[in-house]
Amino acid sequence: MRIGLLTEGGYPYVDGEARLWCDRLVRGLGQHEFDVYALSRSERQEARGWVELPPQVRRVRSAPLWGAGSGGRFGLGRRVRRGFAESFGELAGAVCAGADDSGQLADRFGSALYALADLARESGGSGGSGGLIGALRSESAVRALEGACRAPGAPRAARAARVPDLLAVAGELERALRPLSLDWYGDDELGAADLCHATAGGAAALPGLLARHVAGVPLLVTEYGVQLRAHYLAGAEAARARGGGEPGLGAPARALLASFHARLAAEVYRKATVITPGNAHARRWQERCGADRAKLRTVYPGLPAGRFGEVGEREDAGEPRTLIWVGRVEPAKDLISLLHAFAEVRKEEPKARLRIVGALADGPEEAAYLDHCRALAAQLFPDEADGAHAVGANPVSFEEVGGPEVPDLPAAYAAGGVVVLSSVVEGFPISLIEAMLCGRATVSTDVGAVVEVIGGTGLVVPPRNPRALAQACVALLRDPERRVRLGAAARARALELFTVEQNITAFNGIYLEIVSHCPVRREAVNEAGEPVPFAHPAEAYVPGRWAARGGASTGADGASGAPAPSWAAARQQGGGRPGLGLGLREALS
Repeated sequence: MRIGLLTEGGYPYVDGEARLWCDRLVRGLGQHEFDVYALSRSERQEARGWVELPPQVRRVRSAPLWGAGSGGRFGLGRRVRRGFAESFGELAGAVCAGADDSGQLADRFGSALYALADLARESGGSGGSGGLIGALRSESAVRALEGACRAPGAPRAARAARVPDLLAVAGELERALRPLSLDWYGDDELGAADLCHATAGGAAALPGLLARHVAGVPLLVTEYGVQLRAHYLAGAEAARARGGGEPGLGAPARALLASFHARLAAEVYRKATVITPGNAHARRWQERCGADRAKLRTVYPGLPAGRFGEVGEREDAGEPRTLIWVGRVEPAKDLISLLHAFAEVRKEEPKARLRIVGALADGPEEAAYLDHCRALAAQLFPDEADGAHAVGANPVSFEEVGGPEVPDLPAAYAAGGVVVLSSVVEGFPISLIEAMLCGRATVSTDVGAVVEVIGGTGLVVPPRNPRALAQACVALLRDPERRVRLGAAARARALELFTVEQNITAFNGIYLEIVSHCPVRREAVNEAGEPVPFAHPAEAYVPGRWAARGGASTGADGASGAPAPSWAAARQQGGGRPGLGLGLREALS
C-alpha cells in the first residue's frame, strides 16, 4: 500500500511536533510504502534538517508555510484573474458570514477552495505559485475581504475590520492556503497514493483534500491535539505577524482568522473518510466542529513501554517522601499552584521534597516564568539545613533531564514515590502515561484528557486549587500500600492502552479498512490517451513481492516496482496474438 503522509511542522524535521509518533508509525509499518509531504513552519526548523528515515520512506517533498513567498500575478489572462476574483470572493463571503446551520456556507467555502486550487493548477502549479500567492496578497483580495465584511449579515467583528486588519488577514490566508499552489497532486505524486494520512488538521490536511478532489484518494485525519482548538487558545500572542516583530493582530483580524480556520476544519472533517482523535477530549471538539460521529475512531498515542519497563517492574517505589513533577516549564503547567500546594504539604509532612524535572519551553516568556518559579520557591522555602537530602538543602529543586542527578526520563520517575501533574491546560498528558508505565501513583488536575488516561488509577483534583492538590499528595504520602496498588493498576492500564504496538496495529487495520471500502480507481491509458482494457489484472493487487519470475515492472499506475509475474511480462507472439498465460505455459512445459 502506498501512503501519502501529510505533516505540518512535524515529521521528518528533527524538532517537529509529533515527530516520534510519526517515526514509530512509519517504522512499525514496514510492509507499506510512505511518501512524506511536509509543511515547515520556520526557517530554523528547516535548517535543523530531518531525522534518519527508514527505507520504506520513498520520498520527501517539503514546502514552507513561513516567509513572504514569491509574488506575482496569474499569467493566463483576464479569464483566470476574473475566476480568482469570483472564487476568492466566495471564500471571503463564507468566512465573513454569520452562523449557518443549513450547510450552505460549508458548500460555498468548499467550492471556492477547490476552485482556487483548480486555478492554481491551471496557471502552472508550483511553477506558477507566484500567481496564486501574489493574488492572495493583492489589492483585489483585500477588496474582496472588505466587501465581504461590509455585506449584510456580517458579524459585528467583521464589520469593524479596517485596512490594516484586512492586510494582515490577507497575509495569513495566503500562508494557510499556500498548499493550493504546490505541484504535489500529479499522477506520480499524491495522485498515485492509495491513501492520504494527515497527521493534523488545518493546513496539513489541505494536500489531502486536494488529492481527494483531483484523484479521488481517500483521506485519513489524525488529531492528537485539535488544530482549531490550538488556534482559539493562541489568541493575540500566537497570531503575531511572521517576521519583523510587528504587534499582535487586532480583534477583527483574529475573529476573521478564527472563522476561516473553523470553516477549513469543517471541510476537512466533512471530506475525510475516517477521523482518528487521540482521546475523548479531542473527539468532543471534533464533533462540535461538525465531524460525523460515524467517521470517528479513537486511537490513543503509543509510548515505548520497554524504555520504562525496568523502573515499572521494580518492587521499590522510589523515595517515598518525594513528589516528582516532569514536563516543559511554561505557564500552562501552573507550577505556581504546585509550589503553593507543596507549602501546604510541608506543614503536614515536614520531610517531604519536591523535584521539578523539566525542559524550558522556547521563548522569553517561559524563561521569565521559570525565574518567577525559582524566586517563589526561595521565598516559600528558605534554605534549610537538612543533611538527609543529597540534592540540596532547599526542599524544592529544579533539575533538567540529562544532568548528573537525572540522566534520563526513567531515572526522573524512579526518584520519587508520587508523580504530580498541575496543569491548567493539557491535551494528551504524555508525562502522565510515562509515570503510569513506571508504576507510579499519580495526582493530577482535571484538565484535557487526564481523567480518560488515568481511568481510576490515580487521584484527580480541580485545577488551580492548591489546597485540594496538597490534600491528595498528603493522602498518598501517608499510605504506602495505596501508592503501590495505584501504581500497579496504572502500569497495567498503560500497557493495555498506550503502547506503540497497539497504536501501530490500530492504524494498520484502519488503512486496510479504508482501502478496501474506498479503492482508488485509476484509468490506464495508452500513449494516445485511450483506455487500455484489462491493464490492471486482479493479481497485480496481491501485496508483497510474491512473483518469483519475470522482469521488474512499475505497472500502469506507477506503483511499487515489484517483480512482475512472468505471464504478465510475456510479450505478444507473432501475428498480434497474446502470449500464453502462466498456468497454461507451466502445464505445457
